Amino acid sequence: MAAVRVEEVLAAAEEQEAEKRRSVTVEKELELEFDLGNLLALDRNPPAAVELRGAGPRREALLRALARDNTQLLVARLWELPAERAGGAGGPLVARLPEPAFRLPREKPPPRPRPPTRWEQFARLKGIRRRKRTSLVWDEQAKEWRRRWGYRRAGGDPARAWLAEVPAGADPEEDQFARLRREKRERVARNELNRLRNLARAHRAGTAVPAAPLHPTGHQSREELGHVARVARVSTASLGRFQPRLPKEPAEPPSRSGGRKRRFEPLLGNLAAERSRQLELLRDMSSKKPVLDITRAVNKQLRQEEAEAAAAKGKKQSQRGKRGRRQQRVGRSGKKSGARRQQQQQQRPASSSAGGGRRKKA
Repeated sequence: MAAVRVEEVLAAAEEQEAEKRRSVTVEKELELEFDLGNLLALDRNPPAAVELRGAGPRREALLRALARDNTQLLVARLWELPAERAGGAGGPLVARLPEPAFRLPREKPPPRPRPPTRWEQFARLKGIRRRKRTSLVWDEQAKEWRRRWGYRRAGGDPARAWLAEVPAGADPEEDQFARLRREKRERVARNELNRLRNLARAHRAGTAVPAAPLHPTGHQSREELGHVARVARVSTASLGRFQPRLPKEPAEPPSRSGGRKRRFEPLLGNLAAERSRQLELLRDMSSKKPVLDITRAVNKQLRQEEAEAAAAKGKKQSQRGKRGRRQQRVGRSGKKSGARRQQQQQQRPASSSAGGGRRKKA
């Protein structure tokens, strides 16, 4: 009995050891093609067609075993790459992946490059290279580190200094502080003009122009607040699908454009619905009677009647205006003609009496 038990124990140990070796060692008739840059493994070995027929637990077990073996081969290839410790001796062990061999397709076309600004074109022409400088410099007057540009910069704003140097050849009677303030306003206006020119040039080139920044103000309308909330929600990679909703906010997450989101039917799925849509389309194309949309026809008729009524109303108002102007002209002309008649009647007796006297004398 004791000898039988020892043999059973040894057999069980051998089976466990073989299982361990089987979990690490995978044998394939055809070697797999690996693309470690994309973590891709291509298996050219044909699977057992008999076992893959039908849907059952046997098929699922075969597929899982096949995926597990291929993954084991891919992981074994990754362990063959040169590795190093990240962040020192106590960091995790990482491997450098080679360049990808397969070009995977993109879902969307690559973005267009931004057109260069006038300064970038000038710098490229003159060979000027950008040199990264620190944003903080030592201010000798304040004895502290300050920003190189902007508010509270090192050296202070020359327009706000208590002392201004008069340049050589300048008018000694000129106000130098007013000159500095005027030059600052001109620089700000020139920079703003250049910025608008760059935006117009980018818009003509067909690239997307960034929207104006949303600055918080004390008085914002309901539309502005809604626009700000929509922009903040869709700024995430999931377009706000996993963001907590505000009270009285629709369940459907908004799109980046703010309009209705387009929905597409899946390519694989309900074949009966696709068949019915195709048959309905063929039936409409083969039928001799045109398809009449009653709602669209009624709306078109109503819009046409409203346009005709508006045109008739405007024509009546214009005719009334013309009649009123004619009456005003007639009234003014009548008043003028009456005044002229009175003047003529007053002048006629005097002339007739003078003429009669002369005749009598003669």
